[in-house]
Amino acid sequence: MGLREDLERFREVGEQRRQDLAEFIQYGDLGASRPDSVKVPVKIVDLPEFEYDQRDMGGVGQAEDGEPEPGDKVAEGEPDDGDGDGEPGEEAGEHEYYEMDPEEFARELDEQLGLDLDPKGREVVTEREGEYRDIRRSGPASTLDFDRLFKSGLKRKLATDFDEEYVREALRIDGWGPARAFEWAREERVPVSRTWLEDAYDDIPADERDRWRSRSEMESNVEQEQTSTRIRREGIDSIPLRREDERYRHPETIEEKETNVVVVNIRDVSGSMQETKRELVERTFTPLDWYLTGKYDNAEFVYIAHDAEAWEVEREEFFGIRSGGGTRISSAYELAADLLDEQYPWSEWNRYVFAAGDSENSSNDTEERVIPMMDEIDANLHAYVETQPSGNAISATHAEEVERHFRDNDDVAVAYVQDAADVVDAIYTVLSTEDTDE
Repeated sequence: MGLREDLERFREVGEQRRQDLAEFIQYGDLGASRPDSVKVPVKIVDLPEFEYDQRDMGGVGQAEDGEPEPGDKVAEGEPDDGDGDGEPGEEAGEHEYYEMDPEEFARELDEQLGLDLDPKGREVVTEREGEYRDIRRSGPASTLDFDRLFKSGLKRKLATDFDEEYVREALRIDGWGPARAFEWAREERVPVSRTWLEDAYDDIPADERDRWRSRSEMESNVEQEQTSTRIRREGIDSIPLRREDERYRHPETIEEKETNVVVVNIRDVSGSMQETKRELVERTFTPLDWYLTGKYDNAEFVYIAHDAEAWEVEREEFFGIRSGGGTRISSAYELAADLLDEQYPWSEWNRYVFAAGDSENSSNDTEERVIPMMDEIDANLHAYVETQPSGNAISATHAEEVERHFRDNDDVAVAYVQDAADVVDAIYTVLSTEDTDE
């Protein structure tokens, strides 16, 4: 086995050591990925290689300056004890990444969770330009179909061509003139005009106009040459191109059905949302974004942060931002409703509204404002993810209230995340609720 085969074998072993998808979601470095490319770590398998012994010490067969003399034995030496620093396995190994697009991520997550989600809801008919197959009578000069124009001219040339010498002999039949020859030409399907016959007759000397006593005598003695034979012998000097034969190529209009989705991600950024809670939100929302990107033809995302007030942010800010203010979750739903109505009409877009926080909310806001707005905002799925590591905050009741009110609804999911080990279960809770949506 050569070096190339060794290298391929070690690469195969490395890909088999790719981090498990669930483990990656729960504990992996999600920040190394992009919205359109998910990078799952792969443990590098080092190729075996020869290495020189770097120890500076004497030994059998070594000269005084440490260099062996010709013919001397070189001692194998004793194994090195190492540099004495650290413990075996203490440092993390180097990593490469296995890259998958969102479509592959969605397929693998479906397999991992035992789901088989199909995009639900609306399909929008879109139009795009296809190949230049439509033919029209007008258009820019650059799209002129010259092949078609040339073929039209060639067909006309063949349709109007005739054996001129053969027709001239018909004009030499005794008693015939242009009128009688024209009748004969119509009978024989010779495409000659009356004008041509008159001009040709005028060119024939008077003493030659009675060369043949009858039509049968002329046809017996004169052989008509076919157009194809004449063209093969003489070629074609010109092709009659006419403006009415011009045709221009235009692109086909192709109608396609496209599934569009907008995902509104809402996050509590109030003072109670400490770093651990923020990380749990990121570990839950990021895979959901990848998943829906992979499932739909066109996916757009809206990120809303809120404390007592709400504002739209970029994705790069969404998971790290923190405020010292209070909490009023309804402010985020108010902003979400406005953005959806203005930019993502329910008639054209599948809509998901995902919110996350530690379930702490201002007094009566959940019951009086949030729940009614969740009822009013049309969406494929509403979800709330509680990230509460302690799991016992007295004032953290938002998730429970939402769950209690919507317990019989198939388009509302509530999930609880206390630590990273709960993230995959939370994602399953959200997606399995969508799986039952009609």
